[in-house]
Amino acid sequence: MTILSLTTDFGLLNSFVGVMKGVIFGIAPDARIVDITHDIPAQDVRAGSLTLWRAASYFPEDSVHVAVVDPGVGTDRRPIGARLGHQLFIAPDNGLLTAVIEAAEAREEVVEFFHLDRPDYWLPKVSRTFHGRDIFAPCGAHLSTGVPLDRLGTRIDDPVRLDLRHPEKTAQGWQAHITLIDVFGNLSTDLPAEVLPPGEEIRIRIHGREIKGLVESYGHARLGGLIALVDSEDYIEIAQVSGSAARTLGAQVDDLVEVYFKGGGI
Repeated sequence: MTILSLTTDFGLLNSFVGVMKGVIFGIAPDARIVDITHDIPAQDVRAGSLTLWRAASYFPEDSVHVAVVDPGVGTDRRPIGARLGHQLFIAPDNGLLTAVIEAAEAREEVVEFFHLDRPDYWLPKVSRTFHGRDIFAPCGAHLSTGVPLDRLGTRIDDPVRLDLRHPEKTAQGWQAHITLIDVFGNLSTDLPAEVLPPGEEIRIRIHGREIKGLVESYGHARLGGLIALVDSEDYIEIAQVSGSAARTLGAQVDDLVEVYFKGGGI
């Protein structure tokens, strides 16, 4: 049985996630469900897109990812399915898949989209406010049992896309952006470590504070110090030893992070 992941902004206070799993098990009793997260900030489609992108590449081929961050539920926004590379995705058509679409295109992988317009694969009764239960969970469950994606809907080529920011090369180095703030207050950026010249001494500036060089890990600096390092996914990260860089710097997602090389200036 295919792995089926869930990513939502539902939280765990209410029964929404449990109900979606109940629907999935009703269609696919042997489903293997993985919770990526249910703590996406409420209605933050961009955060959901980046979170899904960071996680999906670690899943095996043919995994099914159901993502629901859906402020437009009940409107004319489409429910869509996508094959991106060797994985399948179910989501509202509001830009939530943007980051994984861009990653698949960059790797020149298969990119296909379908409007999920076949009610036979939904629950019999569809509410105006809980398509996660009534459309997305059932469609994901059917995919996990081997139903082909093209049976769930009509092929399209115009999914909604967010205007995601990307790092920009400068004469002195790079201008990057915070893409993720984790539970520890660490700040991951969109700058992959591989673009930095090997052995080059770098400096990082954020919110008027400067960090010199990269350290190997959190324990390689003094207590309370602001540091920069390569995170577990090989992106540049800013952290505070035994503290919260986000709180200390007052940082938020999308904030500018300037990276420059020795001898350069900003």
